[in-house]
Amino acid sequence: MSISRRAFLGGVLVVSAPIALPGAAEAAEEFAPNVFVRVDERGRITATVPTPDSGQGVRTMVALLVAEELAVGLDDVRLEQAHGDPARFGSQGVGSSSSARRLHEPMRRAAATARCLLVAAAARRWGVPVDECSARDGAVRHGRRVLRYGDLAREAAAVDPATVPVTLTPPERWRLLGRTRAGGVDAKAVVTGKARYGIDTRPPGALVAVVLRPQWIGALVDAVDDRAARAVPGVVAVTTLDPATSGQGGVAVIARSVPEALRGREALRVTWRGGTPTADSRQWLADLEAALPAVPTAPGPVVFEATYKLPLLAHAPMEPMNATAHLTATGLTVWAPTQDPGSLRRALAGQLGLAEADVRVEATLAGGAFGRRIESDPVLEAVACSRVAGAPVSVLWTRDDDMRHDSYRPMSVHRLSAAVDASGVPTWRAHGVATWPLTVFPFFDNPAVVKAAGDHFPYAVPGRVDVALRAAPLRTGFWRAVYAGHFQYAEENFLSELGHRAGLDQVDLRRRLLPADSRLRRALDAAAARAGAVRPGSTRGVACHDDYGSVIAIVADASEGRVRRVTAAVDVGPVLHPSGVRAQVEGGVMDALSTVSGAQITVRDGRVVQSSFRDYAWARIDQAPDIDVVLVRSDAPVGGLGELAYPPAAAAIASAIGRPVTGMPVNAEVG
Repeated sequence: MSISRRAFLGGVLVVSAPIALPGAAEAAEEFAPNVFVRVDERGRITATVPTPDSGQGVRTMVALLVAEELAVGLDDVRLEQAHGDPARFGSQGVGSSSSARRLHEPMRRAAATARCLLVAAAARRWGVPVDECSARDGAVRHGRRVLRYGDLAREAAAVDPATVPVTLTPPERWRLLGRTRAGGVDAKAVVTGKARYGIDTRPPGALVAVVLRPQWIGALVDAVDDRAARAVPGVVAVTTLDPATSGQGGVAVIARSVPEALRGREALRVTWRGGTPTADSRQWLADLEAALPAVPTAPGPVVFEATYKLPLLAHAPMEPMNATAHLTATGLTVWAPTQDPGSLRRALAGQLGLAEADVRVEATLAGGAFGRRIESDPVLEAVACSRVAGAPVSVLWTRDDDMRHDSYRPMSVHRLSAAVDASGVPTWRAHGVATWPLTVFPFFDNPAVVKAAGDHFPYAVPGRVDVALRAAPLRTGFWRAVYAGHFQYAEENFLSELGHRAGLDQVDLRRRLLPADSRLRRALDAAAARAGAVRPGSTRGVACHDDYGSVIAIVADASEGRVRRVTAAVDVGPVLHPSGVRAQVEGGVMDALSTVSGAQITVRDGRVVQSSFRDYAWARIDQAPDIDVVLVRSDAPVGGLGELAYPPAAAAIASAIGRPVTGMPVNAEVG
């Protein structure tokens, strides 16, 4: 007898069918002034979350924004995840750390509109001025008189919105935003196993598919002997996937259960052709180094030059790739942990020749994304399998599949040169970069675009950055912070080495190169003050980053070759969810620690060597340093955060534990 993860964690078997809410059978009239907020006659508030949540806290942020403007508690807001429909919900993609920047104003205004209409309805019933009424705890009040929101739903729906001015709650009156230390709204469901991720989706009658994937990079199916696979009990069908239309290609085995599908895959006999069976990532790295742009002529003597080599990296989310699709004669339904359900819906309709109205994309919770779930290859596999099976099919990737068939962060090589003044402070710099474009998005096949995406050097040092691109020899894609993670790592470690050579304090060096009144200088001062003096026997790394409308400074302290403490000071403008800010910074720091300390993807004989967390050396909990996050508040517009911490954290950690830094990871051969 087997027991599911969900049954084990939750103590009960939770089926994947929707759970009926109490009273849902009797449809209550709803007051819905917009697509994002509804209030029914029982006073229940429902907020529609327009974009997916892959752990970055979008759902919690939406709940906080709506609760704040409707003057209710966080627990009073029920959440409903939007399906893919940009015409109705606006842009639904999550990437470039844009969720808070894009959603905070519309969601606040949507909830404030509902509140103002409810207050107007109460004022009309009482025959009193609107400004004598107030909203609090799910009710409108006038002196001793109280009307619950549910009692006002019908009347509020009849009020002409054009006649009611909408006012937002000013920050000085916030009760929840910027103040509550509440964790995620889904936290309890996650830790008890009740939260439904893409990998948990099983519509009625669903089958399961796994794919035998190309055995080396770029390989194509030559011949398939599937007789033994079809003979496995429970196997329903075997189909060859065309990489031009159905993901990355391979042979899919469709069965009634996961074990049966896996046994069927093991029984397949497939021969392969083409591709690069002798590919080696060490040679790729050498080719990039040979492609580095020439060093430009400096205005004075070049006193220091260094080269940094960065490896392939996999996304490795906790939830491997997966998708479920049901293709019928009348349309398509997809359930997937996607980062952009709206664009996915549009792409699927175009590829299948369907009207967008006949395609429905349900965005599930995602167990991590980091840029990987922008891509649609698991969904295309599920659609192809559903077409063959004539039923819903859930395509599941194993951990090995996920690690060895990713869209990797590209390799890169960086050569930096500098001239300095008499005190050792740089007065000119040159940064040459050789790397690959992102194959999943042709827009990046342009050196100017890569430079613009990666070069966020914040210091007052004139110079030049040149980028050389070479064709990527395997799939490459968006990886947390994209090219900024490459550029910042090299630039900050180079600056740190200049400081070491001149005997300069790392914080003081950066202070000299930042305007005194800048947000980044204030963040650096806050981080340095919290970190305090360097302790005897410790080494320190420092790095700063300005991106996504936010700034961050990182101070990393190490001893005996291990990072002990990381202090981060971050300014994201108005802090909407303090606990969420801290969690995002902590996640970026742990990603940085992992990649600096040993995690990398290597290729030998045409195949990715790493297959799981046993050899893709992600940091374990006993390696985690103390992480102290300082919130530096400012009146800047709301900034982005999800990708902000990784680049400076990687550079600061590397400088603290690996001097002199020559690449990533710091204590192993790169590539």
